Order: sequence, then structure tokens, then C-alpha cells
Amino acid sequence: MSSSLVSSAGYRRLTRAAFAGVVALGLASCSSGSSGGLALDDAVPDQVPEGTSLSVSIKTTRLQLEATDQIADLPFTVSDWPDVSAGPDVIQAFRGNAVDLATNAAIPPIQAHATGLDAKIVAVREKEQPQYVLATAPGSDIAALPDLRGKKIAFSPGQAQGVVILRTLKAQGLTTKDVQLVELPSPQFLTALQSKQVDVAPLSEPTVTKYLNQYGPDGAKALQTDAVDALTVLWAPVEVLQDPAKAAAIKAFIPFWARGEIWAWENQDAWIQKYYVESEQVSAEDGKRIVASVGQRPSYPVNWDAAVEWTQDTVQLLSDAGYFSEFDANELFDRRFENIAADAVPAEYRGGVQR
Repeated sequence: MSSSLVSSAGYRRLTRAAFAGVVALGLASCSSGSSGGLALDDAVPDQVPEGTSLSVSIKTTRLQLEATDQIADLPFTVSDWPDVSAGPDVIQAFRGNAVDLATNAAIPPIQAHATGLDAKIVAVREKEQPQYVLATAPGSDIAALPDLRGKKIAFSPGQAQGVVILRTLKAQGLTTKDVQLVELPSPQFLTALQSKQVDVAPLSEPTVTKYLNQYGPDGAKALQTDAVDALTVLWAPVEVLQDPAKAAAIKAFIPFWARGEIWAWENQDAWIQKYYVESEQVSAEDGKRIVASVGQRPSYPVNWDAAVEWTQDTVQLLSDAGYFSEFDANELFDRRFENIAADAVPAEYRGGVQR
């Protein structure tokens, strides 16, 4: 397939065809039983066997461990750090056995469940501030959120950006029928804005800064929304969690992930240089502005009840919009890992999700 921007109808056909094709595959894999021998109600081992390896798609943790010289302290080998971040891409990597552990919002696990991929959330970080803004196309006449009525909005139902759009519309008293949702994978949102195929797209930092630096002089704007993507999660395929060695490695990795985020929060100048300047190619000045505007203290709940409730609300929101069938969000969480992140951090970094 060409890498050029596909049409909304074309993407919808591709998405629905993919969903139909992978359901049977997912169900077949679920019915094949445990290949590793660890049942989901068995305790996860504490010791990681020698020779264990994981493919970990968590770029920020890799950079944090590099900055603090801790990669060698991991009690297993990271066979690869693939830079796979968009939810649909992570799901595809899980299916292809290319990634064992990844980080996303809670929405990709919902999509995975809806398409037959059995995967579980193993760690939760809560967020209370919006991470996305609604960026407008160059020359757009949109000045405020009420102006969204009748506009073309980039939309990916299986990603956090899609839920931000649905929550924003609901807060404005609008429904999906009041706007034109253009279904695209999120990596194509920026191109869709630049080409004016859409009027609005949800973007996060540092993409927002790069976009406005280029197109702000042409009238592009960033509209603030109160819609919060409340969770960042680590998740893994059940097939991986059924492998005792890999499950133990994931259990050992979670404290490194949580403490790495805390290091970034407590050492912002070093993190801005490592991530925003060296990795994301924005200026140190822009990096400081980004951290000041969207950065927030890491928080890891000691109990996942509120996280499950927020996820259930999101399942209901997507179901009401006609995208996925409703199901019990508890199915997405592997509570054997519930306390690991919170137990690994100081008390001031423990908390509970705010709805």
C-alpha cells in the first residue's frame, strides 16, 4: 500500500476488514491454551531465570535508563527496544510476536479486546491534566470549541486521541452526527492537517510545538480541551504473561519504569536535554515550555479500582458511539501486578485516579 494519505472511507474499510480478520485469529490463539505453563491466577515468580529476554517498546524508559546508567541493572536482557508507539501498531507488533511489553493509554487495550487479542494491563500511571490539544488547519476559521460543529475532525477510535474527541464533543453538547469524523491512524493526523484534509486533529507534545512553529504564521491554532486521557499503562499479551520467565521479567521491569518517570520529573533539565532536545529535536526553550505546560508529577495508584472504573466509562463511551461492544473492563487488568509500581516509589508518588 502506498504511504500516502488514504481516504476516510478507505481507512474505515481497511479498519473494519482488519477487525474481522483478526477476531478469528485472536480467538484461535486464546483457545490454544498456555504455552508457557503459568496460569493467570498463578503467582508471578520473583526470580528472573538466567537467559530471559524481553522486547520492550517503551522509548522513554530506555532513555531514562540510559541517562541514569541503569540498563545494565535490569535482571534480564532487552533483546530490542522497538520504537512502536501508536496503539494499532503496538497491537500488530503483539500479534507478530515482535513486542513483549509496551506502553500506551488505556484505549488500545480496549481495541485489542474488541478485536480478539488477549492482552492485559500490568501497570498504571494516572494523569489529571489534559495531554492533547485540538490543533486547527492553517487558515481555519475555528476559534473556539463550539466552532467544531460541522467541521472535519481527524479521528482514530482505538486510540486515546479518539476518546479525547468523543469526550470533548460530549462536553460541548455535540454528538458524532454534528461533526464529520475522518477516520485515520494517528500518525497521519499531522499530514491531514497540513493538507487541510481535516479542520482539526488532536495532537500532543512535542508535535504541537513543531506544528505551530511551522504553521502558526499561517493561522494554525491550538485549542485547549479539558478532556483528560487519565491513564498511561504498561501492557502485554497474555501469551507473554503465561511464560513464567517473561512474566517475572515484566514484574522486575515495572519498578525501573516507575522510578525512571520519577527521575525525569525530579531532574527536568537533564530530561529536557535527553528527550526533547536530543531525541525529539526541539529546542531547550521549547522543551522547558512543554514540561511547564503539560508535565505532571507521576502518580501510581495503590489500588486499581478507580482506573478500572475510568476504563469502564471509556468502554461505554466507545460503545455508545457505535465503535466497540460493551464489556467488563476488569478483564483488561492483571491484578497480580497491581501493587508493584506503587510499592517501588516514595509515598508522595502514590495516588488514585480522578474521574
